[in-house]
Amino acid sequence: MATEPLFFTDEEQQYIIEAIQEAEKQTSGEVKVHIEKKCPTPDVMDRAKEVFLFLHLHETAERNGVLFYLAYEDRKFAVLGDKGIDEKVTASFWDSTKELLRNHFKAGEFKEGLRHGILEAGIQLKKYFPYQSGDINELPDDISFGH
Repeated sequence: MATEPLFFTDEEQQYIIEAIQEAEKQTSGEVKVHIEKKCPTPDVMDRAKEVFLFLHLHETAERNGVLFYLAYEDRKFAVLGDKGIDEKVTASFWDSTKELLRNHFKAGEFKEGLRHGILEAGIQLKKYFPYQSGDINELPDDISFGH
C-alpha cells in the first residue's frame, strides 16, 4: 500500500498514535488506523476487511484486533473487530464508537474523532479483554496509509 501521510501532519499523527497507545494500556486488544483518500470498493466494510488482513490484525493471539478505517474524500469509515471480539460482544457493540466518529467527522474533526473513537474502543474492550501484566504489543501502533 502506498503512503500518503499528507492528510495528517506529523503532530496530528502522533496525537492519534498516542490515543492508540493509551487505549492499549486498557486492553490486550490491538488497535490499528488505516487512512486513504478514496475507498476503492463500493462497500466500505469490504475494503476494511481487505485492509484488516493486509495489516495482519487477524493474527493476534486472542483474535482481538480492531481496525479504524477512514476514506476521507469519500467520507466513508468503518470500525472492524476480529473474531475473538465478535464472539464475546453484542451486535451493537461498536455503535457508540461509530456514532462518536460520525459526529466528529461530520464536523471535519478527523483527528479528534479518531482519538476519541480509539479511546472509547479501549474502554469498551477492557470489559472483555483487560490488559494483563506481561501483555506484548503484537502490532506496531503507527498509522498506515493507502492510495
